[in-house]
Amino acid sequence: MYHEHPLRILKYSAKNIWLLIFPLLRGIRAFTLDVNKLYMWLKGAWFDIAVLGAILLFGFVRWYFSRISVTETEIIHTDGVFAKIKTAIPYEKISSITIEQTFYLRPFGGMRVSFDTCAGLFNATDMKMMISKKVCNLVMNKIPNIDVKSGVNYQHKPKIISVLLFSVFFSSSFSGAVYVAAFFFKSGDIAKDLITVSLDRITEETSKISKILIINIPAAAVGIGLIFLFTWLLSFIMNMLRYSGFSLKSDMKQIEIVCGMITKRTYRINMNQVNYTDLRQNLIMKLFKAVTVNISCAGYGSKNKHLPVILPIKKEDNFNRGIEQIGLCKGNKNEIRPGILSFWTYIWAPVITALAIYPVCGEVLKIFPRFAYLASFIRVMSEIPVIWLVTIKLVASATSRISIYDDKIMIRYSKWFDFHTVIAEHEKLVKIKIIQTPLQKISKRCNVSFYLNDEQVQRHYVKALKFKDVRKIMKLLDYDDALNTKI
Repeated sequence: MYHEHPLRILKYSAKNIWLLIFPLLRGIRAFTLDVNKLYMWLKGAWFDIAVLGAILLFGFVRWYFSRISVTETEIIHTDGVFAKIKTAIPYEKISSITIEQTFYLRPFGGMRVSFDTCAGLFNATDMKMMISKKVCNLVMNKIPNIDVKSGVNYQHKPKIISVLLFSVFFSSSFSGAVYVAAFFFKSGDIAKDLITVSLDRITEETSKISKILIINIPAAAVGIGLIFLFTWLLSFIMNMLRYSGFSLKSDMKQIEIVCGMITKRTYRINMNQVNYTDLRQNLIMKLFKAVTVNISCAGYGSKNKHLPVILPIKKEDNFNRGIEQIGLCKGNKNEIRPGILSFWTYIWAPVITALAIYPVCGEVLKIFPRFAYLASFIRVMSEIPVIWLVTIKLVASATSRISIYDDKIMIRYSKWFDFHTVIAEHEKLVKIKIIQTPLQKISKRCNVSFYLNDEQVQRHYVKALKFKDVRKIMKLLDYDDALNTKI
């Protein structure tokens, strides 16, 4: 039987910090230059000390009755003074373990440990405690670890450039932050040059307008742009600190990830509890065949703004080396994909949006004519993300597909500005949803949504597939009975 770390007393005491309002009220009454009132306050200081002592005593009692039992098969946490709550988790049911060593706990030998399973409330930690390093080692020794002696193991420590690129691309939507900042930085050198050169080439009159446009930029716009860039920069720095020193070790049963500079985090992940693997890319990464490998597993990547990444940046051609158990698909492959003529299904929404921007902006400017000098800039800046989305959806129409292997399913699709390649075992598939619009019924096509085991409802969506091909896939996945009714 073990207790949590003694520092936990302060955490339990903090729940009754509201009691300090009474000493505070006494202090406010004595906060004058009246010597007599100050003397009376000092004379009654015993009351303040008593309140503080009661708070600490309550924390001590909570800490004393919070006990940890480590058996051969499970870990048990008992909490509560009068009404006791006992939580027991078998080691084999643990999906992931998170060990956090913050800079202020490290000198005291304390660490926060979280245990997550596939049960319980969504995105809620099943068991969380603050324990000493000794107790942590005792618990971790009971849980299966990486078998370094086995022939099937993998170690990977990405280079600093890999972590840097990952932090650039995944820090608060890098492209979005740059775009918004550029929008407000229209008085910056680049925006000035682009607008001036463009308008000077048209007519001398528009050149005069461009000068007015550039000179009369409100300083507030520059400030807003700076805020967006500062937000991204802060997110970038946090990601660099969070993922610095990233290293991964794995065998066929366990994955261990270590990362972090200020707060060192260690993750132990049970391979049997991984729901699926998600290879994420943006358009630039796709052009260079680079991927970020993520996994869906209860407890990993759901807290502390930590993305569920196991490989920050890696070449798409060789990411399977050493981690075949979560990435490699074996056996016969049956594949379906949208036809070449299905591209309109993917791009119609952004194309119509792009075409509508100019007339909509024109109508808005009729209502607010004083902003007419900004018309060209607003229209161009509005078109940029939409045209970028059209490009992404065109690529998605050519790359989206569903592949069925002997034991796994691979789903390639795009969601907004990102590309996903989801790989999961057949048993992780929990629902398939087929949708046909009236026009698709005529063309005998449909859209298919796949739902996999996950703590959150995530839809993996492929559009414009031939219905007869979908029927074949459904049969391979033993869902063919669901299609006996007419859709």
